[in-house]
Amino acid sequence: MTKKFPFLTNYRLVCLLWIAVAAFCWQYKYFHNRYNNYLIFKYVYYHTVAETNLYSYYPQYVDSNHYGPLFSVIVAPMALMPDAWGFFFWSVLNAVVLICAIHLLPLSEKKKMLLLLLCAIEFANAEHYIQFNPIVTAFIFFSFVLVEKKRDEWATLFIVLGTLIKLYPVVGFVFFLFSKDKKKFIWSTVMWFAVFLALPMAISSPHFIIQSYADWFHSLQEKNGFNVGLTSSQDICLMGTIRHLTRDATIPNMPFLLAGAAIFGAALLRFKQYPSQIFRMQILASALIMVVIFSTGSEHPTYIIAVPGAFLWMLIQEKPFTRTNIVLLVLLLVITGLGPTDAMPALIRRGYINKYVMKAWPCIIVWFIISYQLLFNDFTTANNVNSNERTLQPAQEENLEPA
Repeated sequence: MTKKFPFLTNYRLVCLLWIAVAAFCWQYKYFHNRYNNYLIFKYVYYHTVAETNLYSYYPQYVDSNHYGPLFSVIVAPMALMPDAWGFFFWSVLNAVVLICAIHLLPLSEKKKMLLLLLCAIEFANAEHYIQFNPIVTAFIFFSFVLVEKKRDEWATLFIVLGTLIKLYPVVGFVFFLFSKDKKKFIWSTVMWFAVFLALPMAISSPHFIIQSYADWFHSLQEKNGFNVGLTSSQDICLMGTIRHLTRDATIPNMPFLLAGAAIFGAALLRFKQYPSQIFRMQILASALIMVVIFSTGSEHPTYIIAVPGAFLWMLIQEKPFTRTNIVLLVLLLVITGLGPTDAMPALIRRGYINKYVMKAWPCIIVWFIISYQLLFNDFTTANNVNSNERTLQPAQEENLEPA
C-alpha cells in the first residue's frame, strides 16, 4: 500500500489504526446502546447550566460523575451535538489528542510508531469503556514536552487543566524541577488556576461552581472508600494487589503511598542527573506509572496512563529488547492488556487475573526497575535517546548539589 500511496508511511498507518479503533469502539457501543458513560459526561454540561448537583447518582446513567466542574466546559461542544455525533467526536478526540502528544515526544518516527502499536490494546480498552484517560495521558506528555521546549506557560496550562478535571495530571508539577524559567512556571500556574476556576462560571454561577468543587472533593473521598475492597472493580494498584493476595481489605494505603513518594522523591534529589535527557524521560515514565499503581481509583481502562510509561521506558533504553524486557513486554500485552478482557479464557480471567488484580503486576515490576535505575544509574555519561533521533534542548544545569 505504501508503494502505491507513498504518503502513507508505516507511522501514518499506525495513527490511522488508532482512529479506526476509536471509530470501531464508537459504532459498537452506540449501535448496541451501551454508551451510558458518554451520557454521564454529556449531562455534566447540562447539570452545570441548570445548577444541578454534579455528583449525585443518576439511575438513568447507572453511575455518577467523578470529574471536576471544569469538565463541563470541555465536554460542551460534544454535549450540544446529537448523541451519535457527540459520542463519535468524543471517541476520535481521545485518539487524536494522544497521538499528537506521542508525536511530540523526542523519539524517532520508528520508536513513536512502536509506542503507538504497543499501546494499541490498552487504548482499545480505554475506548471500549468510554474514558477520558487517553487525554489525561496526553496532558502529562504535553506538560513534559513543553517544559523541555521552554514553553512553561503552555505546559502549566495542561497541568492545571488536567488537575482540575481528573487530578492525575497533577504529577506534571514534578517537571517544575526541569524548568529553565521557574518564575514563569509559577506565575503561569497561578494564572491558569484563576482562569480555569472561573471558566465554568461563564455557563453557571460562581456560587454553584465553588460549591461543586467542594462536592467533588467529598465525592472523591466517598469513592475512595468504595474502591477499597476485595469485590471492587477498582483498586487495581499496588495496595490493592497486597489486599487481594492476603485477602485482607483492612490493609491501609498510607504506608505504601509514603514509600512510593520517598522512592520517587529520592530520585528527584539527584540534581546532577538532570542534564541527561534519558534521566528526565525516565522520570516522565515513572510518573505515568506511579499515578496509576498508587491510586485506589485505578481500574481496567486507567492503564492507558501507565502502559505508555512502561513502554516509553523500554524504548529509550540503549538496548530496548533484552530478554528481560521482552518478557516484560509480553506480560504488559497479555496480562495487563488482554488479561481482564474476553480474549482471556474465563477460568483464568476470573480465577486468577481479576481475583488477584494481576493487571497491575507488570506495571508494578517495571516501576520498581525504573526506580532502581533512577536511584543508582549514572545517566550523565549516556547519550540522548538516540543519536539519530530528534532531541529536545537539554534542561539547564543548575547550581545544585547531587543527592
